[in-house]
This record gives sequence, structure tokens and C-alpha cells, in this order.
Amino acid sequence: MFNAIFRDREHAAAELATELASLDLPRDTAVLGLARGGVPVSRELADRLELDHDVFVVRKLGVPYQPELAFGAIATGDTRVLNEDVLRTAGISQHTIQQVIDTERRLLNQREAAYRRGRPALDLTGRTVVLVDDGMATGATMAVAVEAIRQREPTAVIVAVPVASRRARQRLSPRVEELICLATPEPFLGVGAWYEDFSQTSDDDVRTLLEE
Repeated sequence: MFNAIFRDREHAAAELATELASLDLPRDTAVLGLARGGVPVSRELADRLELDHDVFVVRKLGVPYQPELAFGAIATGDTRVLNEDVLRTAGISQHTIQQVIDTERRLLNQREAAYRRGRPALDLTGRTVVLVDDGMATGATMAVAVEAIRQREPTAVIVAVPVASRRARQRLSPRVEELICLATPEPFLGVGAWYEDFSQTSDDDVRTLLEE
């Protein structure tokens, strides 16, 4: 039997805020939460540190006959990352790849429009960016987010998560200026295993948090 580390996402954010406060972040630092589960954490974190807050959307690209197997991902700003090893093994045609990308791009744009309701994304040029999620299992989604954020020319990218697998931590550390992770339990068991309350975050929840 494994004991939870955090009561809920707000508790995790409070613990993260303490760690980030020691970094003496610039006042124009932007905190971005990965939709959807990362937004309750990022909202609380940004409020505690009195920093700008926004949402960042990433969509997984699943193999059509095995949707849980990702051959890549896309993110806000038309960024895409493809896993060539999975593509070779799955034997997916270029036509099918493009179909999946087009479908997920439409869903990403719809979701982002619903979240923002006309509000523009933050300008990240020349700013420190803190990318936040409620945890990292493989690190694949966060890796895409980091690559997408780099294209917006920030001065530094920091990843902040309450909990992550050792594999994810090793994957992300070389890609960012700083990685803040409060716990790396083994065996990992999945992100939700380390929360007492890991209730699903809805689109309405994200909209409410962004409008506060």
C-alpha cells in the first residue's frame, strides 16, 4: 500500500510555490499550466507568487487502431513532434498521419478558443516561463510543450511538477534551465496514485480558473 503525497492539486501547488520562491524569479515571469490537469496547479502557483498566468494546450497524436499509443503530439503555435520509432513500427501512411494531425489540430484550436474566449495568449518573448503540470509519467507531453515554448523566444524555461517518474525527470532535465520536482517515487504507479483527491479537471474548470 502506497500513501498519497498530496491532498489535492492546490496542496501540491502550495508546496511547489515554496520551492519556486527560492529561485528569485523575475517579476515578469509567466506561469503556464498544461490543460487540463495542470491548470489548477498553475493557477494556484501563479497566485501565490503573484505572476502572470496562462494556459498551454498539447494534444497527443494517437495511432488510429491503438489510440493510447502516441506517435507524436502537437501544441499551441503549430508545433509538432513525431516519434519516428513508433511510426516505423506502426506502419502508418503519410496520408493517415496527416489526417490524425488535422483532426487533433481542429480539436486543439477549438479547445483553446473555448478556454481563452477572445483573450490573447501572453507574449513570452524575453521572459522566464514556468511550465506546470500535475505530474509527469513519461514526460512526452511536457517535452512537446517545452519545444513549443522555445519557439516563442523566452529567456529561460522552467518545468515545475509535484511528482514525476524517474524516466520523465531524466528526459526533461537536459531540455530546460531548471526542473522543479517535489517527489520521484519508485515504483511510480501513475500520477494519480500520489494524490488523495485526483478529480478530473473539466473544460469548465479550466475556463473558470483562467477568468478569475
